[in-house]
Amino acid sequence: MRHILGLFAFAVISLPAFPAGLDAISNSDATSGLRQALSDGSAAAVSLLGKENGFFGNPKVKIPLPPSLQKVEGAMRMMGMRKQADELVLSMNRAAEVAVPEAKALLVESVKKMSVQDAKGILTGGDTAATDYFKRTTQPQLTQRFLPIVKKATERVGLAQQYNNLAAQGAQFGLVKQDDATIESYVTRKALDGLYLMIAEQEKAFRTNPVGASSDIVKKVFGALR
Repeated sequence: MRHILGLFAFAVISLPAFPAGLDAISNSDATSGLRQALSDGSAAAVSLLGKENGFFGNPKVKIPLPPSLQKVEGAMRMMGMRKQADELVLSMNRAAEVAVPEAKALLVESVKKMSVQDAKGILTGGDTAATDYFKRTTQPQLTQRFLPIVKKATERVGLAQQYNNLAAQGAQFGLVKQDDATIESYVTRKALDGLYLMIAEQEKAFRTNPVGASSDIVKKVFGALR
């Protein structure tokens, strides 16, 4: 009997508890509200970025030339390569804009798989706890999806091919980071950085002003945290 009571007590103690402000809200509602917020926020981020000038026209996420090219950008422009440099920057950002919509399905799937324990961690975490959850659960898969799309969009640019040839050699000697060894790997990384940055901004908005949310359950859950 004592053994059974001990197991019961352990089970109760082990159950994840939501923040004190959510006492009046059921675990089910709290999790549902969070899922709705994550779905809305990620969809908004994808919508903002996955269109023409979503990256190129937004200084927060616009993708610049790779660091190794930035170092010689002035010389390139003096040598009459300004057009090629501009063309490469535009093609990199256009590639990111085309790739980002691929993230929507994976982000939705990540939300569906979120456990009560995940929800607790997000609700009790910092301003970007939900964004960190997305990074942890989607980054490897999104990298695989983005790479071929970005490669197709940038391989037509002559300077991109020249960069790939030089960067590959530089990577062998540690002069270029492995993540920047090809244009497609560099753009994919920067595209994901931009996506998670915009998701983080959406998350902060929900936490700061839950009244502005489109769903009543989101207002209820995030309002209880304030």
